[in-house]
Amino acid sequence: MTTDTSTTSTTAEDLLDAVQPTEGGREIKDPATGEPVGRAPEHTVADLETAIAAAGAAQPAWGALSHEERSAYLNRAADAVEANAEALAVLLSREQGKPLNGPNARFEVGACAAWLRATASFELEPEVLVDDDGGRAELHYRPLGVVGAIGPWNWPMMISVWQLAPALRMGNTVVVKPSGNTPLSVLTLVHVLNTALPADVLHAVSGRRDIGAVMVRHPRIAKIMFTGSTTAGQDIIRSSADTVKRLTLELGGNDAGIVLPDADPRAIAEDLFWGAFINTGQTCAALKRLYVHEDLYDQVCEAMVEVATRMPMGVGLDENNVLGPLQNKAQFDIVANLVQAAKDAGARILLGGNPEPGQAGHFYPTTLVADIDNDNPLVAQEQFGPALPIIKYSNIDDAVAMANGLDVGLGASVWSSDKEAARAVAARIEAGSVWINKHGTVDPRVPFGGAKQSGYGLEFGTEGLKHLGQPQIISY
Repeated sequence: MTTDTSTTSTTAEDLLDAVQPTEGGREIKDPATGEPVGRAPEHTVADLETAIAAAGAAQPAWGALSHEERSAYLNRAADAVEANAEALAVLLSREQGKPLNGPNARFEVGACAAWLRATASFELEPEVLVDDDGGRAELHYRPLGVVGAIGPWNWPMMISVWQLAPALRMGNTVVVKPSGNTPLSVLTLVHVLNTALPADVLHAVSGRRDIGAVMVRHPRIAKIMFTGSTTAGQDIIRSSADTVKRLTLELGGNDAGIVLPDADPRAIAEDLFWGAFINTGQTCAALKRLYVHEDLYDQVCEAMVEVATRMPMGVGLDENNVLGPLQNKAQFDIVANLVQAAKDAGARILLGGNPEPGQAGHFYPTTLVADIDNDNPLVAQEQFGPALPIIKYSNIDDAVAMANGLDVGLGASVWSSDKEAARAVAARIEAGSVWINKHGTVDPRVPFGGAKQSGYGLEFGTEGLKHLGQPQIISY
């Protein structure tokens, strides 16, 4: 049964009313103002068991539908997101902190609808492997069963859709566990999606870490999709071992960018800025350490400062702002401590580095740091916030070695006026994605996944669909 949402005019408060408990729950505060946003239910392990049982019971009928029928449901779910887009964006801004404008809250909600539609459009036909006098062999992909999706707080709605859309498309049912920092955004998104989906194919269970821990160990969960830290991913690998559970893990990044000596500093400065500071730096595949050739170093630093000073930071509901607070105090402290480590080592602060004491929100100013050693903690550790170290190099081999010197490899970028030269450097970088003259631009048609300790498994496109199915060979 579906509900026509094409003429609905909901508000953020309407969505909150649909998911908040009638009593109790946990208060969620706006990271920009400290004011209450709403109350999130504290589901129990018993609630999780009920959701898994219901999703398991619904899966055979859902899996029996054709790809075309499931795709039609995903398109209707996209319609529902678009009908509620502004209310979802306002709630997301209040809970996560990101501004409405720029590549932020409205952008994220729009991406949810776009990813649903793109996932619905991909074709995945059985592949004929052998067809000759000796026989025929075909490769099919069957549903896995119930998929557990554990999401982060930085892009809570969008990454939830990255997980649930391909899982549903492949005939699985899904139980989503949102981050404890941003549960309301995901609960309301699931509420909206469920106005267009059949009953029980999608559930959301909000609670403490024990909920996620039980999901990872649960014998009726066939696969876990997780986006978060490498440390948490390692825990999931260990906990899932007894059930030999399938995993897709998108873990920590600390992405490197390399500016070649033929680049145009002013032409690339704004793209460099957004590569690093999208979502106020709180993005796994953001540019987190920038290596610049000595011939261009001062020019790139100057151009970056010019761009950064034009980007207003403040409360997300103010339409003028494009940068917001850090989502939580723990992340604020991480960024503040890493910038302080750079200061203590004698690095040069080009901009920022001076948060206002006693402010209501978790605002850390846009910070650019120059003349910093490659082994400084601000470079070697993932800051996940609005602070970018800029490291000088003189030899491209040294730059590549520094870029590859960490145990993570989610993304990277090369910046040059010569695309062939950039491609040659890109081929030497140990990362799952390498962009040229841009950074972190994901596309629902293009597979995405990490190298080294940035995780394993692919998302997006037909390759991403395959990771949500059980390969089966039929030979005759």
